Amino acid sequence: MRQAKITRKTAETDISVEIMLDGTGVYDNQTGVGFFDHMLDQLARHSLIDMKIRAKGDLHIDDHHTVEDCGIALGQALAKALGDKRGIRRYGACHLAMDDALVRAALDLSARPFLVWNVDLPTAKIGTFDTELLREFFQALSTHGGITLHVDRLHGINSHHIAEAAFKAVARALREAVETDPRKSDAVPSTKGTL
Repeated sequence: MRQAKITRKTAETDISVEIMLDGTGVYDNQTGVGFFDHMLDQLARHSLIDMKIRAKGDLHIDDHHTVEDCGIALGQALAKALGDKRGIRRYGACHLAMDDALVRAALDLSARPFLVWNVDLPTAKIGTFDTELLREFFQALSTHGGITLHVDRLHGINSHHIAEAAFKAVARALREAVETDPRKSDAVPSTKGTL
């Protein structure tokens, strides 16, 4: 089973993440940040990665540490669950439409983390959630998951729709990338022989 459990405790947050790559998108995410939970639920549901996240953070300050540290722990869990990445497709991409929003995500599970984030949001907040934290989450996820990740907003006027389309696009790309390649299930997808 390709699964992992990560716990991460600092002076700012206490986080546990459990994932199963070969799941059905079952989710149970409780971070104390409502909008962020909604986005994590989308990530699980549309990647078909079973996901359970528990986070207690210093929300009396703001949501920053909780959101970023969840990205760190989730990235670490993905890297652990993928192991040597033998048999995976490695690459994934998606154009995701949601009402007015159109977001493109493309990724490579390369072990060479890099984030390109071209997602301008029209508002600084979605409810009480700071929209700048979206980039912080994906930066932490890509860095600690060893993911080259490009996310681009092609269209969109509603911040909620744009953010949700970004999470869903990354989820669909991730689903494609972590799937087993039936034509090469015994090989690491690299001419170097390792990732």
